[in-house]
Amino acid sequence: MTTHKIQAKGATLFAKVEGTGPTLVFAHCLGLDHQVWDGVVAQLPNYCCVRYDLRGHGQSDVPSGPYSMGTLISDAEAVCDTLELRDVVFVGLSVGGLVAQGLAVKRLDIARGMTLIGSAAKHGQPEPWHTRAKTVRDGGMPAIIPEMLERWNARESSAMLDEWLTQADAEGFAATCEAIAGTDFYTPTSGLRLPTLGLCGNFDKSTPPDLVRETTDLVPGSQFHLIRGAGHVAPVTHADDIAAKLGDFLTSIGHV
Repeated sequence: MTTHKIQAKGATLFAKVEGTGPTLVFAHCLGLDHQVWDGVVAQLPNYCCVRYDLRGHGQSDVPSGPYSMGTLISDAEAVCDTLELRDVVFVGLSVGGLVAQGLAVKRLDIARGMTLIGSAAKHGQPEPWHTRAKTVRDGGMPAIIPEMLERWNARESSAMLDEWLTQADAEGFAATCEAIAGTDFYTPTSGLRLPTLGLCGNFDKSTPPDLVRETTDLVPGSQFHLIRGAGHVAPVTHADDIAAKLGDFLTSIGHV
């Protein structure tokens, strides 16, 4: 395992590389960091697994916002270009799935496949995201955590997620909300032609299964599976199921 400091435009990003084999790149959800993938990566020993913290999160820098989705996609490019990664399968949870879609549209030399977990081409209307950004800037992370946990519907893991969210940077969270607010990828994603897997917990209130399925179906030949009993952060709560579905998908597209 190695760690890296990646120079991106206006920020230094933290990345971790583990294992050898075909490459997977993982991008996490809003408010958490690369650790959401711990349980999944542990079950993929035959892959080179690259995880990084989005700007504003974890061990990456926290520039003042707002951020744009274009910037978050450029960050993913910086990680892949710096580490000389090509023909990867990009795995994104929630906002990480937006990054996956944007990267696939922009850089098919990097992304040969993508997995979208609890993610969509558009995550609702802009206003609620701007409201969340203001709430966090005014009251800090404690002001938004109850809403987040309700929407994520993670149930038995709520105490752990509460602790993780409490440690999140308020400005990084708010600025990323603003990036999500301005993103609508329905048209560009519908033009993609690459192997695509969609996964969603059937208890996810943040990005309901029908929305994830709708986005996955934009890409011809894609696959979609429900993760039974899971909420929004299925890689944390149902790592075994995510790893199994991801492993089957990678085998089916020859990324082994």
